[in-house]
Amino acid sequence: MNLEKKAHRVDDIREKLEEYIGQTLAIRVNLGRSKIVEDEGTLVEVHPSLFIMELNRKRGRKARQSYQYVDVLTRIVLLTQDGQDLFPELDDDDEEEESGDYLQSGAESGEEPEQTAEDILANLKDTDLIG
Repeated sequence: MNLEKKAHRVDDIREKLEEYIGQTLAIRVNLGRSKIVEDEGTLVEVHPSLFIMELNRKRGRKARQSYQYVDVLTRIVLLTQDGQDLFPELDDDDEEEESGDYLQSGAESGEEPEQTAEDILANLKDTDLIG
């Protein structure tokens, strides 16, 4: 997915989340190294580049945590309501990228590359960068 399309996706995510302000959502955050945190809370604020959730803690306490829309786009953060993913279309984008249908380099598409390794090496020798 190109950069412009991703920027529009982030805007789409923000706009959709604005509809859920004040509602209870479940959140699943992949922190890497097999560490996944699952919480439930209320979406309280939506800002241009992040959103804030008030998470339920033990003994009736609440904690505020902010997340970035980019993390939703990259599926590091998953948001659900009543077991339904709020952004299932993002999984479709991942499948498209993995299949390679959206972009093929010249080598993958069977075309000749513009420069061969020998051409690049010759150019470097001409510039005295290598001996």
